[in-house]
Amino acid sequence: MTVDLSRLGRDKLFLVLSAAERLKQNNVRIIRALIDQGYRVVVITTNQPSGILKKHYTAEGIDTKKIVFIDAITKYAIGRVPEGETETKFVNNPANLTDLGIAITEVLNTTSGEKPCLLFDSVSTMLIYLPSIHISKFIHFVTSKLRLLDAPGIFLAVEKGIDPLLLTQLTTYVDDVIDMDNSHEE
Repeated sequence: MTVDLSRLGRDKLFLVLSAAERLKQNNVRIIRALIDQGYRVVVITTNQPSGILKKHYTAEGIDTKKIVFIDAITKYAIGRVPEGETETKFVNNPANLTDLGIAITEVLNTTSGEKPCLLFDSVSTMLIYLPSIHISKFIHFVTSKLRLLDAPGIFLAVEKGIDPLLLTQLTTYVDDVIDMDNSHEE
């Protein structure tokens, strides 16, 4: 299965909706498509720890050397940064939007000269830690930053996992919404 993200040259920001049971599979489809298009993918992970994602990507045949992680889960879950983690920037917890914003800025600044694309996995998970209004403000900040840097971004969300108001707000921040489970791409 492939994902058509060829419009990333024209449109820059996408909200990608997925059914909960296919979130992991759709994440892999997106990563594969981005790497195939030559992107250096910056994955902001609020859903699964970066170490778990790395193992999953490797098992799926994805070259993780083309991915930089901003991990907001691991340090929160185990209280420390695991040893030997490379290409990963750790944030204390998913609710610390200041640190998350700083990490995004730092990582995007280190990818200059490369072709970066940000993948936020997942907006829906942020609702566990923060009210919708804070998430909306943060995503607006991130999308504004990406537009100013002329860098593409994909915000992955569980379709039925976000309230209608937040979905409406997120839709206004992006160029297009892609429903992975109702598309005809296989």
